[in-house]
Amino acid sequence: MVDLWSVYSKPVPANARELWALFLQCFCITVVIGGLFYNWMFASLEYSQHLSAAFAVSFSLLLLLTLFLVHPARCVFSIIMPTLGTKQGRKLLLSTCIMIVAVNVTPNIVSNIKTILQVIECICKNSSESLLNSTALLGEASWEFGDVIQTVVDDTNAWRPMNGHFKFALLNNSTLVNHQMYLAGEKIRNNFLVVEALVKDSVRAGNRLVAGFSVLYLCFESTLYLKNYLTNLRFDNFYITKKLERLSVDRKAAHLLTGSSKNLLRPTGLKLSREEVMLCLAQMMFLTVVLMLMLVIIAMDRFAFSMADAAVRKVAQFSVVPVTLSIKYSVSARFPCPAHQIQVYQFSDQLMQILEPSIQDFEKSYHHYLSFSSAHCRINPPRHPNNSVVLVVGLLYCIIYATVFLETYAHRSCRKIAASFFESQEEKRAHYLYNKLCRKYEEE
Repeated sequence: MVDLWSVYSKPVPANARELWALFLQCFCITVVIGGLFYNWMFASLEYSQHLSAAFAVSFSLLLLLTLFLVHPARCVFSIIMPTLGTKQGRKLLLSTCIMIVAVNVTPNIVSNIKTILQVIECICKNSSESLLNSTALLGEASWEFGDVIQTVVDDTNAWRPMNGHFKFALLNNSTLVNHQMYLAGEKIRNNFLVVEALVKDSVRAGNRLVAGFSVLYLCFESTLYLKNYLTNLRFDNFYITKKLERLSVDRKAAHLLTGSSKNLLRPTGLKLSREEVMLCLAQMMFLTVVLMLMLVIIAMDRFAFSMADAAVRKVAQFSVVPVTLSIKYSVSARFPCPAHQIQVYQFSDQLMQILEPSIQDFEKSYHHYLSFSSAHCRINPPRHPNNSVVLVVGLLYCIIYATVFLETYAHRSCRKIAASFFESQEEKRAHYLYNKLCRKYEEE
């Protein structure tokens, strides 16, 4: 591995063996990166398969030529790897988490809400049909009741309006009601489809924009680090490296590294300064807020599923409601007459004898059943929450939290990579830091 890294970090290969070794290394790297790039574009960013394959092949060929021919490009590419453990890598992982949640959880929520609306539509449709059918009871009862009254009136030869029956205007056109319910359901369904498509398109476009910007900024940050490393001797130069130790031993100034400055760190050490720890905690708080928002969306998915499942189960358990219409009718006739109107009384007595046999009571009950559900209702089954989404998001967030503390060590790895590619520049930096420590020691 040391020999391979030495060949990879050399500006120019020494012989044909090193040339072939460098080409094989670059080829293997581009194959792996091309496969990851294709999977990222197709699975995460949701580009088409042909477009993802074309971009992956073109990117792999360009990367192979660049790594094989351009020495600083190999250094920048190597610096990108540990830079993925910094905030730029966290942005890519966060955008991936957001895309996973948006693609897998949001359609579930919309689908379960549509199931609830289908249940409501089914209940409204069946109850309205059943209610319309129940109005036929009023027509039947009114007609039979009118027949009884008509008989009484016919027997008395009294004056009557029309034919004595009650008149009801009944809406028996259930097709019109069904059509209106269908139009209302389709309108709600189309609105939900529009909202679902808008959310998915917005999240997809935002994720692609963030991902593209993050990749470009990642390359820019790595290039900027290498540029500062090569042009500024003070940049990221506070480590006790082997070259600095060897230089201090050769000049018999080892005491400079033991008690001169508390700000010097060993690149392989695990120690974090207080400022670095506070920065890590602040970044973790921000990441936790984003995680809580994702958990709220996942919880909404489970809540929508539980509501839809309960609605589907309950509507299947609805029993019919019996409705009874009871009509009880009784009539009596009495003709009071003062004592001084004997003739009128005698006439009334004769009239009572005529009416009495004709008056009869009417009592009858009519039964109907109101139904709220039907086996013919089109209700989609509720969609179960995707548990793998929670697992993937949890794993990605574990990596994101780990990168918070690994960011410091990632910066140290960037410096070691740059030092292995440009050993002469590392020598200059070691001399600069040694002279700085000497001046500070003399001032003290």
